[in-house]
Amino acid sequence: MGSVPAATPSVREICRAQRADGPAAVLAIGTANPAHCVPQDEFPDFYFRATNSDHLTALKGKFKRVFQKLGVERRYLHHTEELLRAHPEFLDDEAASLDARLDIVATAVPELAAEASKKAIAEWGRPAADITHLVVTTNSGAHIPGVDFRLIALLGLRPSVRRTMLYLNGCFAGSAALRLAKDLAENNRGARVLVVCAELTLMLFNGPKEGSFERLIHQGLFGDGAGAVVVGADPLSPVEHALFEMVSAAQTVIPDSGDAITMHITKGGFGGNISTREVPVFIGDNVERCLHDSLEPLGVGAKWNDLFWAVHPGSSAILDRIDTVLQLEPEKLAASRRVLSDYGNMFGVTIIFVLDELRQRLREQEGVGGAPEWGVVMTFGPGLTVETMVLHATGHMHASP
Repeated sequence: MGSVPAATPSVREICRAQRADGPAAVLAIGTANPAHCVPQDEFPDFYFRATNSDHLTALKGKFKRVFQKLGVERRYLHHTEELLRAHPEFLDDEAASLDARLDIVATAVPELAAEASKKAIAEWGRPAADITHLVVTTNSGAHIPGVDFRLIALLGLRPSVRRTMLYLNGCFAGSAALRLAKDLAENNRGARVLVVCAELTLMLFNGPKEGSFERLIHQGLFGDGAGAVVVGADPLSPVEHALFEMVSAAQTVIPDSGDAITMHITKGGFGGNISTREVPVFIGDNVERCLHDSLEPLGVGAKWNDLFWAVHPGSSAILDRIDTVLQLEPEKLAASRRVLSDYGNMFGVTIIFVLDELRQRLREQEGVGGAPEWGVVMTFGPGLTVETMVLHATGHMHASP
């Protein structure tokens, strides 16, 4: 007599079994920078010398005065004077230098991305082959196959790793990648997502130009770096440790702000505009609404100073504006200000550096009486777009190895 076949589960039951039980969490963080570090007080001399512009004495003086207001003390840059001398076309706005720039970043960006990724994977404690998904974002180039493909070999990932490549998302790219990783981890049981962001400002490097204040800001503010985060749900004890649980994620476009930040590819690299006056105002006028929209549905009713904060330090003016609007205590944006000071604005990479700095500060606070349990990630980029993620600290704020 034959056995009775088991009932086929419903599609709903199959889907439910494929999902994680708990929330996605940050399991490890790694960061990396090029070897070339330039103190900010030395950069004007470096910049005007490297661009053969020392004769523009008045503009150089203005450049030095602008630098004092940016909140940056040093930056790491891939481009050196030797590289710039080898490519004089990078100094000419009208020269067709795009191909040469793309050739350089095609190799340099994946290598820097791999360096940060290896640090994150080492902290995570499991083999690279256990990574199931890869999300990579960069504004530095637009290659096919891209950085994601190169990382398979550089890191020893499985050929079956599921890859997503995000290009040209500006400064909110890191948060967008983390938002995607959250969805992947929570909807694929056992998934381990490697998020990688890497940027080289060589794509927007150009020489000084009389009458272009915005150009001075761009050259004095942005730096190079890479950050990596391992994201997964239901950590496997004792190897894995959840640093931050990723409770919710949202994206908001600020009305009538489409021209505040723009970027496009040109024959000479990247063109575009960042309105240093409008952007802080747009953000200040909308930050509280974005926060309420994210926190109220969760029932998190903490005051702003009861939270921890990981805010993208696009500029000191943006941080100052947020401080003023939210009436934050001085230490609340200390992680963001420290990263801006030590590295400059690294586009989407920057928020990963802020998270790394923040988790170390929270660990120190735990040792002297307790740290906030709830916190917020906020980043800003072209659109004008605001990314908001609510985090829950788990108590595993161990320092990077």
